[in-house]
Amino acid sequence: MTMSRPFRIVLVVTCALVLLYLIVPILIIAPMSFSAARYLSFPPPSLSLRWYQEYVGNPAWMQATRVTLTVAVLTVVIATPLGVAAAYAISQSKWRIMRLIHMTLLLPLVVPIIITAVGIFFVYAKVGLAATMTGLVLANVMLGLPYVVISVAAGLQSFDATQEMVARSLGMNRLRSFFVVTLPQIKPSVIAGGIFAFISAMDETIVALFISGGQYQPLTKRMFTALRDEIDPTIAAISTLMTAVSFMLVLIATSRPKKGA
Repeated sequence: MTMSRPFRIVLVVTCALVLLYLIVPILIIAPMSFSAARYLSFPPPSLSLRWYQEYVGNPAWMQATRVTLTVAVLTVVIATPLGVAAAYAISQSKWRIMRLIHMTLLLPLVVPIIITAVGIFFVYAKVGLAATMTGLVLANVMLGLPYVVISVAAGLQSFDATQEMVARSLGMNRLRSFFVVTLPQIKPSVIAGGIFAFISAMDETIVALFISGGQYQPLTKRMFTALRDEIDPTIAAISTLMTAVSFMLVLIATSRPKKGA
């Protein structure tokens, strides 16, 4: 059934308006980050790299950046193999309990983040993980795991499992057949899941506000704190850089070859 011309026009206009609504904040923040003015102003009266230099030259911002990158990398290193193993087990098992496990792994995407943050905070307060690097990493692993599971599960759905069965019939054990036959074919899905887990860890704000502190404050919390004290274009410069990094990573994830995904 083909769509009528008026319906197509309405659909295109609606999509364009939604995209414009999403892009406008970026189109405002990015120019403001190059402003030479002392305060946020749009349009900027003159252009300068002053606030990028302020960001790079400020030890507090650099410490927050190191924490953010460390947490994001460790999240990928831990969440990716866990997510791959979980997705593989779910796709191969016929047990009904696996459906429950699958739903449980996806809960961080369903439960409101503020509820998750409060729950993590109370648990961490009891076990002494608040304001620690370990606590930040574990929380972000939990939040990033669903992205890996979803991405890898999608790749496994289009994978021909008989190839792995043939490899096992020729003498390979299950683990070796997975690494030799299955993993190379779902590699794009694994990489995409890892990239989205990295972005999730890098951009996470609400949980960080509850559980981070001291020298282990990520950029997002540092930015939130700075907004309470004084608003200057340094915030816009950092926001522009984080948006650019996230955009490039998403571009990489979505431009991977579709084989096995």
